[in-house]
Amino acid sequence: MTSLRLLATSIAITTAMSSAAFAQTTLTMWYHGAGNEVESNIVNQIISDFNASQSDWVVEIQSFPQAAYNDSVVAGALAGNLPDILDVDGPVMPNWAWSGYMQPLQIDEAKIANYLPGTKGVWNGELYSIGLWDAAISLVTRQSYLDELGLRTPTLAEPWTGEEFMDALAKAKASGNFDYALDLGTAWTGEWYPYAFSPFLQSFGGDIIDRSTYTSAEGVLNGDAAVAFGNWWQGLFEDGYAQATQDPADRDNGFNSGKYAFSWNGNWAALGTLDAYDDVLFLPAPDFGNGSKIGAASWQFGVSAASEHPEGASAFIEFALQDKYLAEFSNGIGLIPATASAAAMTENYKEGGPLAVFFDLSEAQALVRPVTPGYVVAAKVFEKALADIANGADVQDALDSAVDEIDADVAKNDNYGF
Repeated sequence: MTSLRLLATSIAITTAMSSAAFAQTTLTMWYHGAGNEVESNIVNQIISDFNASQSDWVVEIQSFPQAAYNDSVVAGALAGNLPDILDVDGPVMPNWAWSGYMQPLQIDEAKIANYLPGTKGVWNGELYSIGLWDAAISLVTRQSYLDELGLRTPTLAEPWTGEEFMDALAKAKASGNFDYALDLGTAWTGEWYPYAFSPFLQSFGGDIIDRSTYTSAEGVLNGDAAVAFGNWWQGLFEDGYAQATQDPADRDNGFNSGKYAFSWNGNWAALGTLDAYDDVLFLPAPDFGNGSKIGAASWQFGVSAASEHPEGASAFIEFALQDKYLAEFSNGIGLIPATASAAAMTENYKEGGPLAVFFDLSEAQALVRPVTPGYVVAAKVFEKALADIANGADVQDALDSAVDEIDADVAKNDNYGF
């Protein structure tokens, strides 16, 4: 009889465990990091930890190469087979939300109150995505270069003015010690242009689109401030300070091999530069009259509109917001932790760390790209205008044409709901 009771109890326990396992609901996730082993390992560890932490949900991931990811999401949306969890590039999120690819997150926003502003994906007054990291650009140089050229070392509190910046470039060129005074990274195309260069426009007082209405670029992309920016931009190349066409190898290694006095580059490249020199400086953006500006917003997590389990997908994203994961991403791929408390857990971004300045730059100077579904079109138009101007096009004509294209797209899409 005792044996029968034990057998019955064992069967009951086994049945209960099996029922619990079968009760778990699978959540699918798409991610852009295929091919990046370090990043993939961290994401998979978060998934493994989440799956083991509760009995309601099981996350399964499919990774895509970054270059093909956005197209895969668009195709998936059209085919009706989006996953539960997406990651999305911050400036693209409003377009995906407006297009019906995403739904608002169901997370406790108190948990992200201390996150860097650029990590929060807000559209139409609602939180759609959240990032575990951000990225920031600085003006990279060496203290020895500043000393040799007799230049003031700018600070976050007192960045260079536009005039000081141009004086620095002129002195670097006149020294004859460099192939070019400034590495702008023009070997890179696509999102680099609006991310890296529109902050210069915004510091002049212009913008890609009028953010007060989001219905037109008229006046902000072709007004006096924008034309002043365009003339300055064109002068960088006409006067021989920078290259309109750059060899990718020079972008990758030019500053570290002494070809440039200054480089406009991101924190993701900073460790390599620190390895090359022991007196590297990561300086704030120059102020052209309307404050120092740099870009903000990197990859973020969100829930697809197709998900039948948004509460589970949101639960996974909220689980991933732990400081230990933010720190792991930072240590693994070098990006800026989303919180100061996570930064304190890292070697590079803790107080006194070699990259701590980037957290401060992101906190103080970062400006998200225009928060509009039309950004995906406007970004490409802006890139073309800047490339044309760099190659000698008439500044006013190029900017007027850009405004016409952006405004036509906005009108065609009924002002994107604005």
